[in-house]
Amino acid sequence: MAREIRIEIDDEQYAQLEREAHERHEDPTVYAGRVLAQELDKARFLEGSALFVRTPGVREEFARRFGPGPGTTASAA
Repeated sequence: MAREIRIEIDDEQYAQLEREAHERHEDPTVYAGRVLAQELDKARFLEGSALFVRTPGVREEFARRFGPGPGTTASAA
């Protein structure tokens, strides 16, 4: 079920939002909603990851199975 949320941003941020939406051929409101949802998903993922890693023994088990550091294909996100 979709819910409505209202936010206020300054004129400079709104102009940037409009430019980015225009580049993607999207309505600024739709684009803003999608960007907000993506950021919330990312925040939830990072929060869940932090909780997972804080669980006793998980970090050690993960390191044992997959190695202690990022692999050669890892990239900064």
